[in-house]
Amino acid sequence: MKITRRMAERTALIALAIAAFAPTAHAQQRDARTIRELSDQWQRDVAAQNVDAIVALHTPDAVVMLSHAPLVTGSTAIRGAWTEMVKTPGLVLHWTPTKIEVASPTVATEYGTYTESYDTPQGKATDAGNYVTIWHKINGKWRVALDAPNTTAPLPLPASAAMAMDPSTMEMHAASGLTWGDLTGPGIPPGAKIAVLHGNPGGPGGFVLRLQFPDGYQIPVHWHPMGENVTVVSGSLAIGMGNAFDASALHTYSPGDFAYLPPRQSHYGQAHGATIVQVNGRGPFVINPGAPK
Repeated sequence: MKITRRMAERTALIALAIAAFAPTAHAQQRDARTIRELSDQWQRDVAAQNVDAIVALHTPDAVVMLSHAPLVTGSTAIRGAWTEMVKTPGLVLHWTPTKIEVASPTVATEYGTYTESYDTPQGKATDAGNYVTIWHKINGKWRVALDAPNTTAPLPLPASAAMAMDPSTMEMHAASGLTWGDLTGPGIPPGAKIAVLHGNPGGPGGFVLRLQFPDGYQIPVHWHPMGENVTVVSGSLAIGMGNAFDASALHTYSPGDFAYLPPRQSHYGQAHGATIVQVNGRGPFVINPGAPK
């Protein structure tokens, strides 16, 4: 009789536990479906260049952690970054959630993979990687609190391998004899000129080139896959680092001044007076508009 009573009590406890768990599991599944739908809509908003909807999907203090770039924090900075991103010519951005885990009624984690393609002067460029997104439920609505895409693009060739691609003959160029052509690229305003002094900027070896800007020329936010060494030859160039153009963050460089810009670091600038700068580095020299994803 006692054994029967104990078994009945255990069965009742198990039944109560199952009954208590069922609504929680159902709520987690419902929240996961909602987050997946929001993630899909986010991608459609990117394709439609609907920056307002993208910003509204984030919490006011959301953080975006882009690969090889400073943190983007808060609605204003996120708006600036996405405004530049959606303007990328030929942009096709898609991500696929691997898992959406609802840890509590107000916190969830989504992670998966992404692919990206866009147009460059050298043709179609691509990127791919992994991402983690942390969602918070605020006033009954799921919002992005943190977005952290991480590229899986291979690292540049070691210097020893790249050195083998450099020519072994001496080159000399008179400044008066340089051949200037129009600098073109996604989002690059007309008026800038380029002259190649050494190497092939589109290839994997070393190169030296000069860029010429008219007075007041504004260089939009962009980034390069490789680092670049910039020396002002004449005029004056103001350079700022970040994912959105901010005139207050510009630092002015005069003739003889030097600046190193790291790989995948978004930056922008403005010329004061007719300006020429010399850029050297290792190719390929690619101008990617906006900030790296």
